[in-house]
Amino acid sequence: MASLHPATAAPPLPHSLAPSLRASSLSWSASIAVSRIPPPPRLALHSPAPPHGPGSRQQNSLVVCAAWTRRSRGEAAERPNRKSWKQRTDMYMRPFQLNVFFSKRFVHAKVMHRSTSKVIAVATTNAKDLRLTLPSLVDENACRTIGRLIAERAMDADVFAMAYEPKKNERIEGKLGIVIDTIKEHGIIFV
Repeated sequence: MASLHPATAAPPLPHSLAPSLRASSLSWSASIAVSRIPPPPRLALHSPAPPHGPGSRQQNSLVVCAAWTRRSRGEAAERPNRKSWKQRTDMYMRPFQLNVFFSKRFVHAKVMHRSTSKVIAVATTNAKDLRLTLPSLVDENACRTIGRLIAERAMDADVFAMAYEPKKNERIEGKLGIVIDTIKEHGIIFV
């Protein structure tokens, strides 16, 4: 048994570490014994054979290209109406969306389910009970009331998280900021 290969021979299990394998520091990585087994050989990935014939696209990618989700300019130019991965999956990742509209006379807000377009909760200062009780239908107090009503009605419908996507060049400040902050204060999470 003395002629065994040193890499295949099982070392004896001492009660303490050998002096050459003793940890020199107190970190967890220093407590791992160094392996003398050589690493496996690396796998080489080769590009697939280029397609033959006219009109065939030549790709400079490896066989495994599942991690690429962003489309190249050429692919976007060939199929301009195809939606990106985020556009296709966003409505399922964030299903409830808040819509807020401010007119000169009223404030309207609703929570919609994005994939089915079902309205979950609605609040507006044009409602009869709010029209008769609020002194002004467009001021900051009316925005706080609308935010509170939307939060209560959404929680009654078992919706505890929603998203708000601002339009282009729209800032979340002023009356819109008051509505969203009031909804957050009443327990709704914005994702």
